[in-house]
Amino acid sequence: MLLETYLYTDRWNTSLNATLDSSNTLIIVFASSKVEIIKTPLLELSQTFLNAVIIGASTAGEIYQDELYEDSLVASVMKFEHTKLRHSLCTLISTENSFEDGVNIAQDLYRDDLKGVFILSDGLNANGSKLTEGLSSVIPSHIPITGGLAADDDRFESTWVVVDSKPMSGFVCAIGFYGEHVHIAHASKGGWDRLGIERIVTKSRDSVLYELDKQPALEIYKKYLGEKAAGLPATGLLFPLELRDEADSDESKVRTILAVNEEEQSITFAGDIPQGSHVTLMKANYNRIIDGASEAAESLYLKDYKEEVVLSIAISCVGRRLVLKSRVEEELEAILDVVPQKTKQIGFYSYGEISPLASGKCDLHNQTMTLTLIWESDA
Repeated sequence: MLLETYLYTDRWNTSLNATLDSSNTLIIVFASSKVEIIKTPLLELSQTFLNAVIIGASTAGEIYQDELYEDSLVASVMKFEHTKLRHSLCTLISTENSFEDGVNIAQDLYRDDLKGVFILSDGLNANGSKLTEGLSSVIPSHIPITGGLAADDDRFESTWVVVDSKPMSGFVCAIGFYGEHVHIAHASKGGWDRLGIERIVTKSRDSVLYELDKQPALEIYKKYLGEKAAGLPATGLLFPLELRDEADSDESKVRTILAVNEEEQSITFAGDIPQGSHVTLMKANYNRIIDGASEAAESLYLKDYKEEVVLSIAISCVGRRLVLKSRVEEELEAILDVVPQKTKQIGFYSYGEISPLASGKCDLHNQTMTLTLIWESDA
């Protein structure tokens, strides 16, 4: 695999290498949600790499190596020598049919020699929990599915993914990697502290939480937040929920607040909160969040890695960025301190992260650092 990464602010940090163009070239783009800023570099990529597949998403901050950028575009260009690619696109997704969209994409991509899937979705018009559930209903758990939901800084107004080399809202796109030469390692980690006791979800519908232990969910949440409750839903990013299907389950995921409803005393989260599940409020711990990124890198399975060039795709949550503020680049530095020296890194801050649980099943995460490492071997 030949690999180059690029950064565009007011110009490219280095000239685009047109010799990497081929039908087996994949370009991944993460860029500002402000379309007028990124139209020119996106057009230049499509004109330089005429035969390549281009996918991408809008962000709440672009990651290039160990630095965070705003109002920019980052891109990786991977020319595979032995690996086959397949591009799948689903149009006009919505929260109501996200499970079916996941099933359709999975059925389109699944083959006996499928080694992994990378997926990017509109961050506002899809139910990420249902999307990943649909994917996992078709693709076996030993095949990793990673990716994320597009973002729009912290505005939650409009997000996009790349469709036919253009930024478009209301789509989900995915890439399948095929063959024995491609290797995909993945990891995810949070790094939040628990706050208070574990409670049972006694009333919910999809991503809307109504009751915990038969008490109004918003009322309970406000008690824990104290004076910060006046800033909801924004201050809720500092107090996500840890979610487990069973009390004794080793698998957990994190859910972030998107909205509150005072009349219903309900809370809407960026992912489903199943009735009967067990939840615990969490609070920010700056050092633990940064350590979480390092621990994610340390947990990567790299037994098959033999000094090849490797791409690291780091997808972290907008909530982590808002919590860490000026310290945000510390979690990016922590990753590169651990991964192989021949690693080039791009990524973005998202509205949701897609990565396997410990069981291998793909799921939606919030407030989590997720890593996808891709490389290609000769043998």
